[in-house]
Amino acid sequence: MRRTCSAVIFGCVSTLALLASDARPTAVLWEPPGKIGVADWIWGPGGEQRAPQPPFQFISEDFKGTNPKIRVRDAKGDQWVVKFGGERHSDVFAPRLLHACGYFGQATYFVANGVVTGVTELKRAKPFVSKNGRFEYARFKLRDRKSLVHAEDRAWSWVDNPFLRTHELSGLKILVMLISNWDAKDAREDSNSNLAVFSEQKPPGRLLYAVDDWGSSMGKWGGFFERDKWDAAGYQKQTKDFVKGVKAGVIDWGYEGKHDEDIKNGISVEDVRWLLQYLSAISDEELSAGLRASGASEPDVASFTRSIRDRIRQLENISKTAAARR
Repeated sequence: MRRTCSAVIFGCVSTLALLASDARPTAVLWEPPGKIGVADWIWGPGGEQRAPQPPFQFISEDFKGTNPKIRVRDAKGDQWVVKFGGERHSDVFAPRLLHACGYFGQATYFVANGVVTGVTELKRAKPFVSKNGRFEYARFKLRDRKSLVHAEDRAWSWVDNPFLRTHELSGLKILVMLISNWDAKDAREDSNSNLAVFSEQKPPGRLLYAVDDWGSSMGKWGGFFERDKWDAAGYQKQTKDFVKGVKAGVIDWGYEGKHDEDIKNGISVEDVRWLLQYLSAISDEELSAGLRASGASEPDVASFTRSIRDRIRQLENISKTAAARR
């Protein structure tokens, strides 16, 4: 009898262990954003408490990607990837917009100037950091390995992911086009992908799917000789072609960029209507606050705010037109 009970208990324990080992972390692309205010646009997904605090200590130069970067440690002990060059504004603004709509964005901040101590010989970053460590106009992105780790063994693409044919994935694609991010590389570019998966280090240990690089945004979309970054005039010029029309309930977009067919094809009016629940709630005051927090000049703040509002209105118009035809 004892042998039988032991066998049953052992069998139950083994089954539970097997189930536990076979458990898969929850994949998350979007979650309800909650109440978002001006302060959220100023400080972004990390909030005021995570903002970088000087003094900054040099760790190393980072040679990944095409823009010059260094890694530093701040007064709180947090590590940051500091990016210089033409992506410093758009790579700060975009996560604020994504955060307001319920998508994951890393803690990013624009730092107008500062000093990094202990700087050794630099190569690509040399033009941006003086011999005494002074710098201007940089994007700081938090690398918080205690709570979030880049799952480098996982990758995803616009055509291969757990969220195909969902409003959430279509909503992300709309935002890519809304801010004219023409460099939407994915797993098909291997290590050059701008899409990433992050693993939470605390229970429940979810897998967060995200666009990890928004630097090639807020300018003109298009081919190699036409596209640019953080160009208010170019962004405004193409705004009239953001939504070109609707055919059988599917949107026709003007956007051009990397994997543009995979991004813009098949998005429906219902997808637009779903995103507008969150996008239409964003005020001009909030957009302007996020742009200023990204280091935009006042003329650029005014221009970008008008253009983004115009693009949102285009989405609202096709939603209303489709509803009137029912």
